[in-house]
Amino acid sequence: MDIEVRIRGLMMDPSTNMPIVVLKDVASDTVMPIWVGIFEANAIAIEIEKLAAPRPMTHDLMRNLIGNLNARLERIVITEIKDDTFHAVLWLRQGNDEVTVDARPSDAIALALRLDCPIYVSEHVMQTAKLNTTGPPEGPTAEQLRTWLEGLNDEDLGRYKM
Repeated sequence: MDIEVRIRGLMMDPSTNMPIVVLKDVASDTVMPIWVGIFEANAIAIEIEKLAAPRPMTHDLMRNLIGNLNARLERIVITEIKDDTFHAVLWLRQGNDEVTVDARPSDAIALALRLDCPIYVSEHVMQTAKLNTTGPPEGPTAEQLRTWLEGLNDEDLGRYKM
């Protein structure tokens, strides 16, 4: 079963200065952090803030391709964790055909924001990440991180601070 999530925040990890996308289960207070690269975080932040680039960025190009091929992005799902790396799948529909495409979660999230489609996390990934998230090497413990993330309020996050 997949769990629908929303972006709760986009911020810098205070101990490593790496960007974190904080996903929150829409039906509970469960949060799940995903560390991403600075360029990926920037692509997500640009869409959250509705900033316009003078030329299409990569995720804008992907959005345009999907639309021009008469397809639609129905959902993205963060499906698994392998070797401490999250994996995602894009679920596309073109006419009666459904197509799945492997993707990095950061790219999938950036595209989902541009196409206003729902974001899901598999229940297994949510449980694994919630219980076993260790963050980057030499970072806080899973419990310290979870307590810190769950304690964030809107003032702490600002409007998706980076």
